[in-house]
This record gives sequence, C-alpha cells and structure tokens, in this order.
Amino acid sequence: MEFKHILFDVSDEIATITLNRPEARNALSQEMRKELDVVLPQLKEQAGNEIKALIITGAGRAFCAGGDVKAMQTRSPAAEAGRRRMRESHNRLYDIANLELPVIAAVDGPAAGAGCNLALAADFIIATPRSIFMQAFGRIGLVPDWSGFFLLPRIVGLQRAKELVLTARKLPAAEAKEMGIVYDIYPEEGFMERVREFAGRFRHASTTAIGLSKNILNQSFNLDHRAMLEMEAFAQAVCGGSEYHQQAVQRFVRKEPALFNWEALEEEAASGKAAAE
Repeated sequence: MEFKHILFDVSDEIATITLNRPEARNALSQEMRKELDVVLPQLKEQAGNEIKALIITGAGRAFCAGGDVKAMQTRSPAAEAGRRRMRESHNRLYDIANLELPVIAAVDGPAAGAGCNLALAADFIIATPRSIFMQAFGRIGLVPDWSGFFLLPRIVGLQRAKELVLTARKLPAAEAKEMGIVYDIYPEEGFMERVREFAGRFRHASTTAIGLSKNILNQSFNLDHRAMLEMEAFAQAVCGGSEYHQQAVQRFVRKEPALFNWEALEEEAASGKAAAE
C-alpha cells in the first residue's frame, strides 16, 4: 500500500512512523488514521524479528496538532456516529501502548490534543526545547480522547492530570520533563540522529524480555499482587528458556562483556559523537 499521510521506514531494525501532513501540523486526518491501521498490525507481526524498536515522529515543525478541526465542521453531530468514530481509534492506541517493543515518541514542536495522547502512548518521549504539550480538548469544548483519561493520570498523578485537562494550557518541554511526561530533551540540531541512536541501543537487548516486561508493567496498576506474581512466574519461565538468556549466561561465565549494557552503549555513542566532532 502506498501511504500519503504517513511515512513508514525500517532501517537497521528500527521502524519509524512519520506523521506526514506538515502543512496541517500533522493533524490526524481520516486517511492518516487508516494508514496507521495498516502499519500497526505489520509492526506486531515483525516485532522482535526484523524490528527491535519503533520511533513515532512528525514531519516539519510539529509532532501532531491532534484531530483535524477543520474536518469537524462536516462530520455528523449525532452521538451514535461520534461514539463509533471514537471506538475505532481505541484499538489503534491500545496497540501502540502495548506493542511489545520499545516505542519512542520523537516530539519536535507542538503535541496537542490527540497528538499529545499519541505521544503519551509511547514508552519514552524525547523532545526538543521548542516542544509544547497540551490537552487542548477544553479549548473546543471536548474531553480527552485517544486514551488520555487512562494514560495521563498514570504518568503525572490525578491532580496534575486534572489541572492539565481542565485548564487546557500549554506545557513547555522543560516543565513536561519535570512532571515525568518527557524522558529527555535533545537539541533541535541532530535531533532525529540522537533519537535513532537511543532507539538503536535496544537492538542489543532481548526483545522477548522487553516485550514481556512492558506487557506486565502496563497492567501493574490494574491487577492485584497475586496476579502480578503469576505473570512474573510465566514471563521468567519464558525468558529463562530463550536462546538470548542462554547465551548471556555463557558470556557471564566466560567473563565476556554483556550484549546489553545500557551505560556502555551510552558511553560508546558519546565517544563516537565526540570523535565525529
């Protein structure tokens, strides 16, 4: 399928989805939504094999402005039709939030409304200093959608979530980092290269262990202690029988460097950057 409103690329085991309507600040058109619905099942099938991490970003100087407000003028105001429109987005956000891969939202510019909540569905949000996050729904008399009610309070707490939703105010990147929304802030220059380097570190990890860990952590606020222990036991049994674990144990016994050592990979990237300069 030829995409018009997104770009999809897989390179060096890193997949990148680029929302590609820069003239509309990457607002979520119906065509864009349909194209995302084509790509996401492919990602689920290829997770851990051809693909080890996913980056979601936007073209131009915006991540995503949210829903296409201009198109809202022509849609049916009937409650039944509105509910159908909302429900068709649920699987999309659920699949992103629960994709058994590290998902990184690379935010350069505004992330507003549904665009903000799309970023929240990622495991890591990396932003530039000019990025702004906003639960903009209140500005046009709507409530959060695209999983905002679920995701936002789990990240910032209930009182902060109420403040951001009820005021619909702009949240600068630095403040978003203080709240725990943004994982890190990178300069605009070389932004995507640094994000790809970050994502590329996960190529050395066990996708099985990462996928199961993410799956269980995503349910940790909803299940009781006993249920979590049962999930833990299952996941550990699966990972303990994996080829990756067996090889890692052998490397440890032979006193060889670990394949996945975050600090070492970070230092390697820093030294490579310094040499290039």
